[in-house]
Amino acid sequence: MTYEEWESSVYERVKREPVWKFFAYRKALFLYELVWQDCQNMVHDPRGKAISQQIIRSAGSISANIEEGHGRGYGKQRNWFLSVAIGSARETKGWYWRARHLFPEELIDGRMALLDEIISLLVTELSRQRSH
Repeated sequence: MTYEEWESSVYERVKREPVWKFFAYRKALFLYELVWQDCQNMVHDPRGKAISQQIIRSAGSISANIEEGHGRGYGKQRNWFLSVAIGSARETKGWYWRARHLFPEELIDGRMALLDEIISLLVTELSRQRSH
């Protein structure tokens, strides 16, 4: 599934939320969709089942912390939640590395590239906020 295909399937009610305007949030939700699908494939292996429990939690934490931070407005609290989202994205990258024996190299590389993009967007937003 491409990002564009996924975005066209998102409910309009979700798209009306103010946080939808933040591209990192949309990318984090897209990542969660991909992780969900990946977990369906992991649960058939006992080792993969353990990883799937961790990776779904860490991936979900990225968008959840963006949502919570956005709900706090601008300032220190929002920045703290964005920092937590960055940590969750890095953790998710680590879980994908540990899951590399369960997936083709191209899938792992693609997920890590998406996570790098999300981290970059979050770091850029944090830097922008801190300079104001």
